[in-house]
Amino acid sequence: MNCPFCNHYDSKVVDSRPTEEGQAIRRRRECMACSKRFTTYEKIEQIPLMVVKKSGNREAFNSNKVMNGILKACEKRPVSLNDIEKIVDDVEKEVYNSMEKEITTELIGELIIERIKRLDEVAYVRFASVYREFKDINTFIGELKKLLDEKGN
Repeated sequence: MNCPFCNHYDSKVVDSRPTEEGQAIRRRRECMACSKRFTTYEKIEQIPLMVVKKSGNREAFNSNKVMNGILKACEKRPVSLNDIEKIVDDVEKEVYNSMEKEITTELIGELIIERIKRLDEVAYVRFASVYREFKDINTFIGELKKLLDEKGN
């Protein structure tokens, strides 16, 4: 593991502990060259899961893409990084636990939407507008009305 600060190849483990869900090991490391500390996570290697895109193309599931999409939706919103990481972890866990070898982007998007909706309504509408490809302002207004109706019930 190279140091993210000076790119030195050697570091020592200062602290190791399991994550909250017990699915990974969190390691606090110290660079042997610059003495700066950084954190790494060690996870069990999963069987590759293929994502079937709308175009029919397939690619390996990448939780970083899920993270980036949620980060964009939550930009300038009062949403903590821990909350975003929890959504990413929950979605990743659910898709791998499905035991499917292939999963559609539609299903992944729906898993994200149902979680982000509980987290922040503005982030939800942002994510939905991209994911569901809102065509015009009427589609946008329709989604807002559905959101308001759900809050009223």
